[in-house]
Amino acid sequence: MATRLNPYISFKDDARAAMEFYQSVFGGELNVSTFGEYGQSGPGSDGVMHAQLETPSGYTIMASDTPPGMTHQEGSSITVSLSGDDRDELRRYWEGLADGGTVSTPLEKQMWGDEFGQLTDRFGIGWLVNIAGDHSADAAG
Repeated sequence: MATRLNPYISFKDDARAAMEFYQSVFGGELNVSTFGEYGQSGPGSDGVMHAQLETPSGYTIMASDTPPGMTHQEGSSITVSLSGDDRDELRRYWEGLADGGTVSTPLEKQMWGDEFGQLTDRFGIGWLVNIAGDHSADAAG
């Protein structure tokens, strides 16, 4: 197996809802394990210890809830980037992620020739989407 870099997103207590949302956007198979399944009882045992979404496009997104007794730290230093040349697929992801979120840069053609947009989804996660433009005219230039 080749080495892969996968986002692992920490949530306070809504990892299941977030991962089900991402599954509705990207498709694929979602596996969720709770703290209770690994022996924890009492408050928080229904929280997500580990969730993993494997998408048809080859993305892997992982997440968990903050374990009981630990402090959750909100972060804005990580943004997930989706890029490529499949316009239909990337636009579909954009629309799904934008549903209930906040668009800071609309997905539209930029000065460098690509379509680009930036948003924060309904769970507070930042996303960049870049659809490669036709740069063949640039190369002929």
